[in-house]
Amino acid sequence: MYRYEYESVSCVLDGWGAFGGNSYGIEDYRNIINARAKNGWRYVGYLPTRQRGTGHVQELDLIFEKEEP
Repeated sequence: MYRYEYESVSCVLDGWGAFGGNSYGIEDYRNIINARAKNGWRYVGYLPTRQRGTGHVQELDLIFEKEEP
């Protein structure tokens, strides 16, 4: 049996340009994934949880799993 936990991260608009498009960044997800891995969690994916009407993701959940003994 696996146990799952979720950690929310925000996606922030880094820039705006008429021809360059939008640039979104995700807050410190690498450190979150690495810290979880050190504690035995495995990163399995993400799920957008909040999205703008334009389709741009504003927040997402990182999904982690750990096998229960």
